[in-house]
Amino acid sequence: MPSEKPVKPLDVVLIGGGIMSATLAAILHRLEPGWRIRIYEQLGDIAEESSNPWNNAGTGHAALCELNYTPELPDGSVEIAKAVTVNEQFQVSRQFWSFLVETGALAEPESFINPTPHISFVWGEKNVAYMRTRYDAMKDHPLFRGIEYSEDAQQIRKWAPALIAGRKKNQPIAATYSAAGSDVDFGSLTRQLTEGLQADGVELELNRVIKDISRRKDGSWALTVKSQVGQTVQRVAADFVFVGAGGGALRLLQKSGIPEIRGFGGFPVSGEFLRSDDPGVVAKHAAKVYGKASVGAPPMSVPHLDTRIVDGHPSLMFGPYAGFSPKFLKHGSLLDLFLSIRLHNIRPMLSVGFSNLDLVRYLIGQLAASKRSKFNALREFMPTAKPKDWHRITAGQRVQVIKPDKDKGGVLQFGTEVVTSADGSIAGLLGASPGASTAVPIMFGLLAKCFPDHRDRWDATIRTMVPTYGKHLGQDPQLADETIERTARTLHLHR
Repeated sequence: MPSEKPVKPLDVVLIGGGIMSATLAAILHRLEPGWRIRIYEQLGDIAEESSNPWNNAGTGHAALCELNYTPELPDGSVEIAKAVTVNEQFQVSRQFWSFLVETGALAEPESFINPTPHISFVWGEKNVAYMRTRYDAMKDHPLFRGIEYSEDAQQIRKWAPALIAGRKKNQPIAATYSAAGSDVDFGSLTRQLTEGLQADGVELELNRVIKDISRRKDGSWALTVKSQVGQTVQRVAADFVFVGAGGGALRLLQKSGIPEIRGFGGFPVSGEFLRSDDPGVVAKHAAKVYGKASVGAPPMSVPHLDTRIVDGHPSLMFGPYAGFSPKFLKHGSLLDLFLSIRLHNIRPMLSVGFSNLDLVRYLIGQLAASKRSKFNALREFMPTAKPKDWHRITAGQRVQVIKPDKDKGGVLQFGTEVVTSADGSIAGLLGASPGASTAVPIMFGLLAKCFPDHRDRWDATIRTMVPTYGKHLGQDPQLADETIERTARTLHLHR
């Protein structure tokens, strides 16, 4: 093996040009403005995978409408702990974005976030009973203040007319409504963050593929970087590496050789949406409406009819329709899944396969479903929908985390997972939803793990960015009200 050349390491290398890397770079640059930070992206532009607005649901996950965060327990009660956690995390993101707007680092809020009511909607007596119980569990919590509930078709029609027009009058229905919801264009947010960082000295290199990551003798990391244009190969060094490459993160962490990644695997799920840009159709619906997932469906496949606002133009999306592709990225390789298999993750992957047969059946059913049956799923939400007004789009790839488990062999994770080396010099993010919406608290958590010696020195700066950092809004109703109101004003969410 050739000896290492004495290359001066960069302070930070971020792999992947999406919302995660942009968020971490934006935080780190304010904490350590003297550090040299470089972002590598393998495509010709940033935010073209999961951060692209048409590759994600853009909900601004605040757990106001997503029923998978409020599961029904065997005794019939509804557990809202996960919803509280997700909402707490989203409030941290809102505070950081507000700070960036106030300091001029982000443009007008309308360029990336817009007020959009969040609605949960179900039909059938059993689901109506669940919704009633869920509402009772949420209505008095400080983070869900103002949520409304109705089983009356006329009231629901006022909230979202398209849900009621053409529906059978004797069908039991129920909905909750929150005016506090929002739609977020994470593509625009990523671009604005990155452009501002570049103007302030942070480096971005596009069309760059990381071929290898290895530990240097001095403890830093050596990265072999291949240019997609010209096929040149460069070797760089970094003291800290963040792998925010979406579905590509698993293989890159495997290449690093850190023991913490042993046993981890990934299960890719592709998705499709129906989209309408017809002004007449879009005008009939201005909300994000989430229903209940089919039996066996992963949380990311909860059906929803969404208003999306991209580049100032509203559209509607319905889905997702799950599919399967062995790719770990939308622009990835058909060999991605197979190349991720190692001796140490075969058992966790097989055990997850055997213990999640309902998910396998669900995916097979989705793959076998006809166009007509898929469109009928939209009509369950919007009875008057017509096929001519909608077209199909392919969403981003999601790689669900398979995590090693001592007792079960492996478990399928439906959230995000941060994997960090013992010395904190390299970290990566695996998983999917709620992902982008909770990028800010995820990155703060990552920094606490990777830079524990800096915490005291950084604390004051962090609190200027997120005034409630370290506090639980759900335990302080007055602070929750003040924080939500303050960020709503700054982000123009009272429009």
